[in-house]
Amino acid sequence: MPKQYKTKSDIPMVVSEPAVAYRSKTNKVDSINPNVPFCGTQEEWWEHFHRIEEEEFTPLEEANREFEAWKKEYLATLSSTHI
Repeated sequence: MPKQYKTKSDIPMVVSEPAVAYRSKTNKVDSINPNVPFCGTQEEWWEHFHRIEEEEFTPLEEANREFEAWKKEYLATLSSTHI
């Protein structure tokens, strides 16, 4: 049953399509892309957070080490190509 919202007028506002219908489910990358708007109910948000929590966790120290290694390699390739 569609959600009904109270309004000041006598005409009820009815949402005929869920917010999920507007999101692309083509691949996992699109579903976690922060640039794609996510409009949903509180239950959908909690489900979204729980899915994120189930993913692999990288400690901050390890992430920082990986970033510094990547940055060092990236800067080395930039300096060797832009002489």
